[in-house]
Amino acid sequence: MRAISIMLLLPAMMLLSSCASGDTGGGGGGQIDYDQTKKMVVDILKTDDGKKAIQEIMSDDRMKEKLVMDQTVVANTIEQTLTSDKATEFWKKTFSDAKFAQGVAKNMRSENEKLLKDLMNDPEYRGMMIEVFKEPEIQKEMADALKSKEYREHLQNVITETVDSPLFKAKMQELLLKAAEEANSKAGGKEEKGGGGGG
Repeated sequence: MRAISIMLLLPAMMLLSSCASGDTGGGGGGQIDYDQTKKMVVDILKTDDGKKAIQEIMSDDRMKEKLVMDQTVVANTIEQTLTSDKATEFWKKTFSDAKFAQGVAKNMRSENEKLLKDLMNDPEYRGMMIEVFKEPEIQKEMADALKSKEYREHLQNVITETVDSPLFKAKMQELLLKAAEEANSKAGGKEEKGGGGGG
């Protein structure tokens, strides 16, 4: 955007500069400095005529083509920069820093979780996933994966970690206490009923 502004300002700046140098050549008024020229150009652009002139320039087909070409050049430059050997080396070095990699992974995980939740709430996406899982090849691959030694080991590790987790233990203790209280209350209710029948 800054480049476009400079491009638009250039003709006006050249015009004013030539006027200023013409006045100086005549021996009259002295040279207009940069700040005065800039202020004059800005004032001109703020007027209705100035705005109209900019609109006309921006609506010109050749100018539009030029802007589109500039955008393509910028995009290509960014792409080349990111895929260059230096850039690859930089990213390798950056991601070898455990703290940086962990931070990126954490941010990406939260974003991916949010994306997945949004997708799961989308009926169209859910329908598509159901259709995918109905495919015989997909079902076979999933069955093979679930039967694999690697998956069983992974599942065993997950279960072990979950059981050893303090949060899981606290939850289990809470559920067991709740179940015991419910069992006691039911037993107490039966005794009351039995006692009432005997009287």
